[in-house]
Amino acid sequence: MAGMKGISAPTIYVCTRMRVRKAKLLPREEYQRMLNMSLPEITRIIEETSYKQEIDELGTTFKGIDLLEVALSWNLAKEYQRILDITPGTLKQFTLAYLRYWDIQNVLTILRGKLHGEKTGKIKEVLVPAGSLDKVVLDRLLAEDGPDRVVDALKGKRLYPVLAREYPAAKESGSFAKMENELYKQFYAEIIGEASGGDSGGRMFLAFIRLDIDVKNILTLFRLRADNIEEDAKEMYILGGTMSAADFALLNTVKDYREFLDMLRSKVRTEPVVELLKGIETERPVHEIASLLVKVQMEQLEKLSRRNPFSIYPILVYLEKKKYEVANLRALARGKESRLPSETIGKYLVM
Repeated sequence: MAGMKGISAPTIYVCTRMRVRKAKLLPREEYQRMLNMSLPEITRIIEETSYKQEIDELGTTFKGIDLLEVALSWNLAKEYQRILDITPGTLKQFTLAYLRYWDIQNVLTILRGKLHGEKTGKIKEVLVPAGSLDKVVLDRLLAEDGPDRVVDALKGKRLYPVLAREYPAAKESGSFAKMENELYKQFYAEIIGEASGGDSGGRMFLAFIRLDIDVKNILTLFRLRADNIEEDAKEMYILGGTMSAADFALLNTVKDYREFLDMLRSKVRTEPVVELLKGIETERPVHEIASLLVKVQMEQLEKLSRRNPFSIYPILVYLEKKKYEVANLRALARGKESRLPSETIGKYLVM
């Protein structure tokens, strides 16, 4: 037990359980195999994995891609709940803070769905009730008549002040990009506040959050370039990473792609991200950049987890990998249903 002095038995237990769970996630080779399969074949494979229970339970109500969508969402939410149940003390506090990310995702999904007149059932299929807004709250929001009523129904919740301020302009422009960014700004500011207590657990969690913010800011810069947006980039900047607001704004003014990449490499302080940027020579679609950044983030998180085997890191590694497993299976199913070439679907997977 050398090196475990001062680490509680519940912490050792939960971190060990996370490694066991992580080992059961689908390997890269399985995704490669699925890329060459039909949707019914992929469904059969998924039925033989940890998603079997949800597929069996929902099989009488849903069929085809709808069944997969709901089963994946339910499984993810239940799995996150099970992890919270066994996670002790401050590790639980940080895990809960991390899971509030789903509140933003779910509320934006409901608002977009209502705005575009989607059926309530279709919106519900892709919700993941894993944050502080549970199934009961989400069902109440789904029952509201329209997006305006959804925003009103969130009075008293963390997200409400930002939604009340940003939603009118988002509705008018038809774009939720700025509102989404403002919600993430609030989310990260709250998390940094909660994790800045000074203990080693908080410092480790902050290191993860800083990397997450860096990835989001870099991706935003690539998105702004792709969309040719000239607006004040500072508004899209998220505070808390290693890049300054001034550098972020300056990068958004650089027209030449090679010059942009060179400057970006010099402004980013995270070595693995710098290495990744060195490998990008020509312009690529934003979704490809997003996949590459996620891979770097996951590799970095794995390294931190190996260095600190009984900490928040093994929990975060599993939560993230599980999230991307569900995202990959969704992308595979949707891609196959839309008859996209395997090569195209593969570019959207995080492997």
